[in-house]
Amino acid sequence: MYIIHLLCTHTLSLHFYLSETSLNSFNFDMKEAQELQLHIMTQLEAKEANSTTEHINVTNQSTITQPIDYGWWLRISMYTLFLLSGQSISVLLGRLYYDKGGKSKWLGTVVQLIGFPVLLPYYFIPSLKNLKTNSTETTIYSKPPSTLVHVSVYVSLGLLVVADCFLYSTGLMYLPVSTYSLICASQLAFNAFFSFFLNSQKFTPFIVNSLVLLTISSILLVFETGPSSDSSKVSKEKYVIGLICTIGASAGYGLVLSLTQVAFKKVFKKETFTAVMDMIIYQSLVATLGALVGLFASGEWKGLKTEMEEFELGKVSYIMTLVWAALMWDVFAIGCVGLIFEVSSLFSNAISVLGLPIVPILAVIFFHEKIGGIKVISMVLAIWGFVSYVYQQYLDDLKSKQHEDRNANEASNTSSLQEVNGS
Repeated sequence: MYIIHLLCTHTLSLHFYLSETSLNSFNFDMKEAQELQLHIMTQLEAKEANSTTEHINVTNQSTITQPIDYGWWLRISMYTLFLLSGQSISVLLGRLYYDKGGKSKWLGTVVQLIGFPVLLPYYFIPSLKNLKTNSTETTIYSKPPSTLVHVSVYVSLGLLVVADCFLYSTGLMYLPVSTYSLICASQLAFNAFFSFFLNSQKFTPFIVNSLVLLTISSILLVFETGPSSDSSKVSKEKYVIGLICTIGASAGYGLVLSLTQVAFKKVFKKETFTAVMDMIIYQSLVATLGALVGLFASGEWKGLKTEMEEFELGKVSYIMTLVWAALMWDVFAIGCVGLIFEVSSLFSNAISVLGLPIVPILAVIFFHEKIGGIKVISMVLAIWGFVSYVYQQYLDDLKSKQHEDRNANEASNTSSLQEVNGS
């Protein structure tokens, strides 16, 4: 029994010894495995953090060191040339029409509007519809307005446009080109004025300065009515009518721009390139039909044959003057829409106003118009007011881009942190 007890005791002791030894070995192996796993996880996290940092750095470097898009600058230059040349030449040809015997204000209106079909290929060429504008496109996803609403907006704005073009045509008939162009620069002031009430435009010091300068510039031209001025070819009454019509046309243009912005933001609730093209084409279609109705309703069409025969430069020159005026308005439309496509509608409008001081210089060369001291002062004030207006828009655009870049950086950093935490 003792031997059996001894054997049992020894066996039990051996069992406890082996168990203790195995347990210690197991604890040691577990501890070593945990340390190894912790070391591997630390290395993986460090590698992922470095990868994320490199990704952010590469992203930032690619944003900062983007190559210059010379093709884009070439297109901008080409569209700007189209806009400035089309606007200047068409205004000069319009003045030539009236200066050499043209008398129809409605025909001058039709010539300004009838060139819109040059934009129709946009709807038939798929490659054009698939292009995306570089300017910011905003779309508010909601129930789209009905067809009746679209038609109402196009018809209303189209009728305003045809009335506006008729006033421009009347002003060009009675005023020298230089005077006409300088007054047209006031459209920026009217645009800012109407935008204050319709689009919540803020009156900053630069905007107020622009309003004052452009207003004074137009008022000064009222005193340019002496016998030695360019207005000596028309009576004082017609000169005043021309001034009133041109100022009214500039105000109407500013109103149309503000109402168009209201239509995009509050009615259509989107401002895509397709929406802009629809607005331009359908609005121009309504305006052209309205101008043709005015031409026939006023009876001016009856005198067009006699007008062509009595044109000082001859029948061929009469036809070519009107045709080339319409074509140059087409060139202007292409440049205008091109700048809207590549940059923005605001930039296109600013370039359009920038071209107005060019016309008085060309009028001196081709029509031998006189530019007296009052007109020179008016031109300087108009350019000053234009620069002040554009500089304010530049500040607003710069502030908007900085805000967008800040939001983009915050979104990128947040996404990167989420990727690190998720892994």
